[in-house]
Amino acid sequence: MPIFKYILSILLLASLQACGQIGNHQHQTINRMEYQKINNYKVKAAIEAWQDGNSKLWLSFFTTDVKLLDDGNLRDFKEFSTEALGHERFTTIDKAEDNGLSVYGHFHSDTWGDFKTYFKFHLDAEGKFNKLEIGQAHY
Repeated sequence: MPIFKYILSILLLASLQACGQIGNHQHQTINRMEYQKINNYKVKAAIEAWQDGNSKLWLSFFTTDVKLLDDGNLRDFKEFSTEALGHERFTTIDKAEDNGLSVYGHFHSDTWGDFKTYFKFHLDAEGKFNKLEIGQAHY
């Protein structure tokens, strides 16, 4: 019987270390991002760049004089992008409206925590985004 206890102990220890922690803890649920809800290919590509933290690709979708409104307040778009990319992200895409130009979902910010948000993209005549409205959503 001692060999059985030894093997059981090794198996138990190996299973506890597999997740990197020993003891009482919780695992974060990983959701598959539902990009297919966004039916505008430019918005979808921009959101994917945002999620990946790819600032060069993210910025390429916008005009040089893009306007950013954060809960209705004018902000510096490049400063926002530099500060937020890699530290803020959608955790779910719940819906898209306005022909895919408005995206709503749950959002995580390393600074502000978790909340529902929207990103509303506005296209200019050349097909670049010239305005982005972001803010806390109430849906």
